[in-house]
Amino acid sequence: MLVAITLGILLGVADPARAEAMRPLGDGFIRLVKMLIGPIIFCTITIGIANMGHMREVGRIGLAAMIYFETVSGFALVLGLLVVNLLQPGAGLTITASEADLKAAAGYGATAASQSDTFAGFLLNIIPTTVVDAFARGEILQVLLVSALFGFALLSLGKRVRPLVTLIEQLSHVLFAIVGLIMRLAPLGAFGAMAFTIGRYGISSLLVLGQLMAGVYLTCLVFIVVVLGFILRWCGLRLMPLLRYLSEELLIVLGTSSSESAFPRLMMKLERLGCSKPVVGLVLPAGYSFNLDGTAIYMTMAAIFVAQVSGVHLTPGDQLSVLAVLMVTSNGAAGVVGSGFITLAATLATIPSIPPAGLALLVGVDRFMAEARSITNFIGNAVATVAIAKWGDALDLPRAQQVLAGTPPHQDQVDGGAQPKRHEPRVGVEVVE
Repeated sequence: MLVAITLGILLGVADPARAEAMRPLGDGFIRLVKMLIGPIIFCTITIGIANMGHMREVGRIGLAAMIYFETVSGFALVLGLLVVNLLQPGAGLTITASEADLKAAAGYGATAASQSDTFAGFLLNIIPTTVVDAFARGEILQVLLVSALFGFALLSLGKRVRPLVTLIEQLSHVLFAIVGLIMRLAPLGAFGAMAFTIGRYGISSLLVLGQLMAGVYLTCLVFIVVVLGFILRWCGLRLMPLLRYLSEELLIVLGTSSSESAFPRLMMKLERLGCSKPVVGLVLPAGYSFNLDGTAIYMTMAAIFVAQVSGVHLTPGDQLSVLAVLMVTSNGAAGVVGSGFITLAATLATIPSIPPAGLALLVGVDRFMAEARSITNFIGNAVATVAIAKWGDALDLPRAQQVLAGTPPHQDQVDGGAQPKRHEPRVGVEVVE
């Protein structure tokens, strides 16, 4: 992965035209992974709920997850607001957007405008037109709803549908085996994505808006080390061993600028770490829609930066209004390339004092900042799953400490993680790697 990313950067610098033509490699890899996310979420959530024991347990975990998501994402938004006011990256800066960037920003704005910006519209969008439509469009929240309803139905029917639960669990093993095959192409995908980014936008674009980029990367680093590090300490684990454990997945996210590209592998790694399969199945897919800490940091800083560059003075009250809007719009954004920019366009459209045309200034560097967003989102969701599993007594802490220390767990600790003591035993055959 490191060699592929380096070669992509070198090709982008040496031959931008040829490097830009490498885009299909990166896009193709991401699409290969995305085609499996819907079925994997369905299998994992359905199995998790069907084996919970009682519906009250599902509601308890879901409530804990939503409280965690809103609290930690709020920290991310406030941290971004504090840093952008401290650094003032757009103060006194005069940048003229190119015609291509203006057209690109207009395209993002049109995409954002086509999405409903009301709470009722957001809720209605969670309900798919048909069951098949949710999977065909790859809408995570819609797949989440269908999967939860299916799991609740299996749970209510009990032993009569146990063979179906076993069949779905075996299907999940097949899907993860396919993921293993696709991941062999990860270096090729990372090479194509990185070559395209450097070839299309050039390293020179980093210098123009370098202060904003440095601020975003610094804020994401502080958030990961301080906030997420503290949460892991509370769980009895440490941040650096977890990052080493997820190093391969972090390189995939870095190369593709998409946290979804490593989603299936993250599920496997967290179960192997000792998190219960039901908690992983419920928390992680929801986190990819509601716990986007990196996106929250980016959108806060980018919105205030556009105001600074445009010469718009925002009072503390105005900035709190921006924060309130971002608390809503940052939820439900998918973890794919470009989604943060579309969500930012939708946010600025609701704040008349900030000119949306300023988005054109960010087009050239958005792809570079997508890496910081995606990595922060990825780590944030890994930590969230561990924390909620710990809170729900669904984390095998000794096993997790052994895994992070590089010590093989005991043979009787099968892959798939610890089970909550009050849950029924899982059904099906576990694969030991």
